[in-house]
Amino acid sequence: MIEKKKSYSTAVEQETAILVAVSTQKQSAEKTKEYLEELEFLATTLNVKTVKTFTQNLERPDIKTYTGKGKLEEISIFVTANPVDMVIYDDDLSPSQVRNLELVFKDIKVIDRSLLILDIFAMRAHTAQSKLQVELAQYQYMYPRLTRLWTHLSRQSGVGVGMRGPGETELETDRRIIKERIAFLKEKLEKVDRQSSTRRKERDRLVRVAIVGYTNVGKSTLMNSLSKADVFAENKLFATVDSTVRKVNMENIPFLLTDTVGFIRKLPTMLIESFKSTLDEVREADILLHIVDISHVSFEEHLDVVNKTLVEIGAADKPTILVFNKIDLYKPAHQDEELEDEDQPVATAQSILEQLKKSYLVDKAEKVVFISAQKKENIDELRSVIFKMVKEKHFAIYPNWLDLGYTPVETED
Repeated sequence: MIEKKKSYSTAVEQETAILVAVSTQKQSAEKTKEYLEELEFLATTLNVKTVKTFTQNLERPDIKTYTGKGKLEEISIFVTANPVDMVIYDDDLSPSQVRNLELVFKDIKVIDRSLLILDIFAMRAHTAQSKLQVELAQYQYMYPRLTRLWTHLSRQSGVGVGMRGPGETELETDRRIIKERIAFLKEKLEKVDRQSSTRRKERDRLVRVAIVGYTNVGKSTLMNSLSKADVFAENKLFATVDSTVRKVNMENIPFLLTDTVGFIRKLPTMLIESFKSTLDEVREADILLHIVDISHVSFEEHLDVVNKTLVEIGAADKPTILVFNKIDLYKPAHQDEELEDEDQPVATAQSILEQLKKSYLVDKAEKVVFISAQKKENIDELRSVIFKMVKEKHFAIYPNWLDLGYTPVETED
């Protein structure tokens, strides 16, 4: 009789979390619910299962413990009675709030939105430059929070969310050591930035188009469609952190297409500072493709978040093509489930497209295109708009291009 070999699972056990948020005068209960859904999506990206959410209406978050005393007790009772690995807060916690909450939750990890996003960036970073950028952001985050968090962020303490840190070999808690490390990383990044700047200058004679947008709006999918590049695309937040540059030819006119990191609400300031070089790809671009997921209930807020971030990094004045993506998932107002009936005509892809072209959205920018990158719907129109803008920029650089053998191709307006 042959004895069957025992099989053992090597899969990492899924961590569990509860989510906490506060509704204030500036943030309605409806918005809080939406933000918690996004926070849950962020947690899912790190393979963390949300078991419960807690919300509270306050004039402003409590300065000591974020939520009020009663709500904190309610959360503490739940955590004690259920297997929970971490408590995730939808806003940034101050160092004192972190210390107070850690005293309440004992061995349960206390994570805020910024740390969660930093952890995703740490997981997604693959190039030497992006790893340096994330490490610097992590140290800048940790510096004012030198409590039990320092041991959480050491690789020696285990795996899981909140533990994917820079990886010090010893658990140093000396601020001076961290300051020296921050200074070292900044110096190293400056060197890398100079090298990146040199490479970008070498590409100066080609028109540069940068894809920007909120995270998970389909930037990488569109990049693959336009450039036939094999860029990682996934239905998770921050599927790509490293910028990808591809050379594209349209009707014998070459240009560079760059896929950049996605933006998000409440993006940690230290990430914007650390990713300066990556964001330089946006700052130095000739044309921006601003991608918006039109199927998302808050697509207009996402659009505003990206526009504000572009202002912050000094790239708001670029010639821009506003691209509303995922029209295949868009539901017209008259197709709401509550209004559905047998006599109501079913909207086709073409009818939806025509409806969108007549909507107020066309006034959001000088150039507006509606597409589905996944289904490759209306991509030809987008290519035509890109080509016209690239051609104009290209001939400004190479006014004698026709003399070099370029044969123009007539395109329909």
